Order: sequence, then C-alpha cells, then structure tokens
Amino acid sequence: MTNPRIHSPRKHPAANLDELLLALESELGVPAPFDEQTLKAAQEAVDNLRAPENDDTALPFFTIDPEGATDLDQAMYLERQGDGYLVHYAIADVPAFVTLNGKLDEVTRQRGQTYYLPQRKINLHPPLISEDQGSLLPGAVRPVFLWLITLDSAGAMTDVQLRRTMIKSREQLDYQTAQEKLNTGEGGEQLKLLSEIGAVRIEQERLRGGASLNLPDQEVEPDNGGYKLVSRQPLPLEGYNAQISLLTGMAAARIMLDHGTGILRTMPAPEKKDLAEFKKQTTLLGHAWDGELSYGQYLRTLDVNDPRQLVIMHRAASLFRGADYDVINGQKEDELEQAALAAPYAHTTAPLRRLVDRFVLLCCYLQANGKPLPSELSEALEQLPGLMRESSVSANQIDRAAINLIEAYVLQHRVGEKFEAIVLREATGTHNGDPASADAKDRPGSLQLVTEPITGEFTGSAEPGTLVTVTLRSSDPTTRKIMFDIVS
Repeated sequence: MTNPRIHSPRKHPAANLDELLLALESELGVPAPFDEQTLKAAQEAVDNLRAPENDDTALPFFTIDPEGATDLDQAMYLERQGDGYLVHYAIADVPAFVTLNGKLDEVTRQRGQTYYLPQRKINLHPPLISEDQGSLLPGAVRPVFLWLITLDSAGAMTDVQLRRTMIKSREQLDYQTAQEKLNTGEGGEQLKLLSEIGAVRIEQERLRGGASLNLPDQEVEPDNGGYKLVSRQPLPLEGYNAQISLLTGMAAARIMLDHGTGILRTMPAPEKKDLAEFKKQTTLLGHAWDGELSYGQYLRTLDVNDPRQLVIMHRAASLFRGADYDVINGQKEDELEQAALAAPYAHTTAPLRRLVDRFVLLCCYLQANGKPLPSELSEALEQLPGLMRESSVSANQIDRAAINLIEAYVLQHRVGEKFEAIVLREATGTHNGDPASADAKDRPGSLQLVTEPITGEFTGSAEPGTLVTVTLRSSDPTTRKIMFDIVS
C-alpha cells in the first residue's frame, strides 16, 4: 500500500525563493550553460549519425519514467520464453553521438552527470541529444544498445546478448499511471510481465542476501508559481522497474569480469562492529533483528509507517556507505561486489544522465561481440572513478542544499509553532546539542515532522524512535538551517 503524499500546508510565491535558488547555483558552482562550440558539436553529431545495420523497430517497446521526463534512457519489451522470460532492454546509444576524445566527450567528463534543482535540471549532454535525438521518445526511431537477457522460471539469468540496433518506443508511461493500469488490469501483458519478472528478481535478490532500502522519497515539486515538498513511498512498479535495471547492471558486470576489463560500481560490506551496533539498536527500538533472518530479509520486514521502524530503516541506510567506482585490474571478484546487492554490478542503464554508463556500454558491447577495446577507451576507464566521485559529491551537495532551502523557506513564518515529530538521532553533549553553547562536542539531534515531509535538528533530550512535541526555534532560508526545541 502506498503512503499518501504529504504536502506542505501553505503555498509560497516563487519570486523570493527563485532568487535564493539562483544564489544556491552560484554558491555551489553548478555547470554553466553549454557554449556555442559544444552546441555546434551536438548538431554535427546528430547530422553525422550513422544508423546501425540491425533494425528492431517492429518490437513494441515502452518506457516508464517519472512524470514529465524527457531524457529517456531505457525502453523495454518483455516476452515469455518457455517457462521463463526474455527481457529486451534498450539503452540509448549515447556513444553513437559522443566520440571518444571529441568535444562532447571533453565537456561531459567535466560535468559527470545531470544535476537536478527544483527550478531546472543541468544536463550532462546538450538538450538536442539528451532530450531529443538521443532520447527514447515515443514514436521516434532511435539508436540503442539492445540487451537480450534470458531468465529461467525462477528469474535466474541464463544468457545475455548485446547488439546495436534501432528501435521505436510505442508508449511513454509514468510510474503512477502505470501502477494504476496494473492495479486495474488495464496495463496489458507488458505490465503484467514486468510485475512477474520484477517479483522473481526480488526473490533472487533475497536468495543472494541482497538488501533494499524502502525509505520514503523526499522531493521538491513545482506548485502554482511556487514549490512544495512531497514525501511518498515508492510504488511497487518502481521496484519492479528498478529490478530490470539492476539485472542489466549485473549482466554488464559479468561480461566485464569475464573479460578482465571494465569499471564496476562497488560497495564494501558493513563492518562487523557496525552490524553489531545496528542489532543492538533494533532491540532498543522494539523490532529486534535476532540474526535468524539475513540482513536483507530483515529489512523487508520493516514497516516505515511505524515511527520506530522508520528510524531503524534510517539507521540501516547508514550501513550502506562507501559506494565507489573500481576499475577491474586483477582483483578477486568478491573484492568488487556491490554489498547491498550481494553481487558485482555496473552502472550501465542511464548514459544520458551519468557519464560512466557510456563507457560501460562500449566495453560490454565490444567484449560481448569479440572486439578489442581501443586504447582511448582503456585509458578513459582509469580516469572515470575520480571523475564520478567528484560529480557525485557535487550532485549530493546540490540535492541536499536545495531540499534544506525549501524546508527552511516553508517554515520561516512559523517560528514558535509546535509540531509533532519522530526523533531520528539523539542530541549529544553536555548541553544536549544546543548550538548556542560553547561546547564544540555538542551535536544537535535530528528529527522528522509527522505531518510534513521536513527534517531538522533539535536540542533537548529524546531517544531515537520516540514521538515528541517540539517548538520551532528558527528557520532561516539563507543559511538553510532549521532548529527545534524539545517541549515534551
């Protein structure tokens, strides 16, 4: 069951907020608009595009993305094959437009990924490519890398093929519409197959010992000339769709590992001491992990509608740290796993929005078809971990700063009001985290409001998972800081 969306109670004119958001762009140094030379290179790439020999435009592909998306990286067509399945997963052929060591390659290496702000997005590629000629828009014939992944009846991968071809998507769905169609039975065979395949892949994840976090999303959306904060639980269909992407990323990792060259998305397993502390916390919060279930299985038992279990899920998220990119260079396979997935994995399904995926696609295509990697591709692999780390830090800073700004802006006129909240992390120090004290060891606690999708810091004494009444002490959009005081 999906949680209802929680909206900010008041709407705010965007004028002053837009000024703050523009100042945020300047402060964080987001990439500047594409210059004329880059735009010219994009036009030349489109004009000189060479279509692949293969043609799969007869297959009725479809896409599922957030509502209003225009940079569509993936399209799928699903089939039953015996008692198993055949997944046709088409990924935008960005390398067809971006030549290694060319102008567009240079610019996208500087950017690393698409950046998202409430008022606009800052594309990795010029819009002519990312939102038009390279995007898998409905009714348009587009070049793609087509993954053909065979699954048995239990969802285990049995064969992978990869080719370059042309496709034409027939329909663009958003998550909400697709979920409603699936629920009412109006989604047809494709959505039914997506739910079946997604479910068996989730079971494969469970059998591997993989873990999925199910935290509500916090988002900023336009709203009648202003912005609103929205908190929502991901829809089941989003999870099924994500499983297709994860499946392809694992297939890509397998190809590159088998050939001893490539780049993976990795994450170390949690330290034993951290897991032990987590187990202790689950007991204190009233939903003990006794160790009989695997870590991933235990997380699937949590209900984030329960305040204490929501805190447990937030604590679990802190164990998922250390994600990185590693070039394959003779390491043992278990040193290259993505621990949350309990499998080797590669970013490969979002080349319009993330730099590394373009290089993974090229590696996998060449390796799967018995072709050597050109020297410029091998050299680029060595640079990618550093480029992706840098852009990921910037993207995370931008995302968090924008949400903090909207939160502070929403609450700025409500100083002194009381709210009900869930404590996520206790305040520490002799002054209970009061920032007004001179004790550098004090750390404010963190909380989430019950009726609104807003987090903030607090002073006072309260245990994680408890429901408390707080008073809003301050809310400053210019510093993006919100501070509450515990009342009871």
